[in-house]
Amino acid sequence: MRQRTLGRQGLVTSAVGYGSMGISMAYGPGDDAEGAAAIRRAHELGVTHFDTAELYGWGENEKIVGKTVAPFRDEITTKFGFTRDYGTDSRPGHIREVLDNSLRNLGVDHVDVLYQHRVDPDVPIEDVAGTIKELIEAGKVKYFGLSEAGPQTIRRAHAVQPVSVLQTEYSLFEGDVEKLFGVLRELGIGFVAYSPLGRGFLTGTAKPAGQYEATDMRNADPRWQPGNFEKNLDAVAQLTELAASKDATVAQLALAWILAQGEDIVPIPGTRSAERVEENTGAADLTLTSADLEAIAQILPTGGFGARYVDHALPTWI
Repeated sequence: MRQRTLGRQGLVTSAVGYGSMGISMAYGPGDDAEGAAAIRRAHELGVTHFDTAELYGWGENEKIVGKTVAPFRDEITTKFGFTRDYGTDSRPGHIREVLDNSLRNLGVDHVDVLYQHRVDPDVPIEDVAGTIKELIEAGKVKYFGLSEAGPQTIRRAHAVQPVSVLQTEYSLFEGDVEKLFGVLRELGIGFVAYSPLGRGFLTGTAKPAGQYEATDMRNADPRWQPGNFEKNLDAVAQLTELAASKDATVAQLALAWILAQGEDIVPIPGTRSAERVEENTGAADLTLTSADLEAIAQILPTGGFGARYVDHALPTWI
C-alpha cells in the first residue's frame, strides 16, 4: 500500500484508510467479531489509518478498534464534540474529559489525530485549537483535525494550532467540499474523505429505502427515496460498466476517483466484511486515465441525486 502525507506536521498514512463507524452504528446491528476481522485484514493489506470516534457507540467502538489494533498500533484517529442528544460540546474541559476516556477505551497513551467532530457554535474555535495545542504538548495527541468545518473556522483554528487534516463527506455522489480544497492546499492541510462509497450506494448493493433493518440510516437518507433512488441506481449501473472495462468493481472505481483528486487525500471506506476490505484496498492500485475521469464526469456531472443528510442534520460550514 502506497503512503500519503496529510498536512505539514508529519502525518503519513496509507493511501486508503478504514472507517469503523459501521461496526457499531448507523447500518443496522453490528457484529464486533466481523468488524475486528475486517480491521485485521485491512492491516494485513497495508492499511495503517484507523478512524473511530466517541460517538460511535459512546466508547464501545473505540474499545473494539483499540483491542484489535493493539498488536500493531497503526495510526488511530478519534473525535470529540457530540453530546448524547446529538448536540455539541467543545468546551476545553469536556475535550480533555472525552480524550481521557478515549485513551482508556483505546488502551493507548496517545492518539495520532484528534478531530473536533462538529464545530460548536457556542465555543470559539480558538479555544478548541488552544486546548488541542496543550494536549499535543502533553504528548496525548500528535495531530489536530477538524470535521465538517468551513473556511473561516479552518483559518482561525490553524492560526492557533496548525491543522493537519480536515475530514468531511466526499464521494462521486458528494463533491461540495471541493470548494474548500483551495484553502486546504494554501494552508497545507490534508483531507480525509468519509462515506467515500456514498454509504454503500457506490458498491452496487443498494436497496430502496424501507428494505433495510429498522435502525439503518439509509431508510431515511434522501438518496434512497423514490425518485432519487432510481436516478442514482442508473448512474451506478453506468459506473459499473465503466469499472468492468478496467477489470475493477464500481467501489474500486469510486475510491480510485477520490485518490485521483490529489495526493493529499485519503478515503476511509468502512465495512464489516474482510472481503470488502480486500476490494476497497485494491483501489489503491487502480489508475484512472483522463478519459476515465471525463467519462465519470459525464455520468455524474453534479454528484448524486438527493441531499447527503436530511435537512436538520446538514452541517453548516462557516
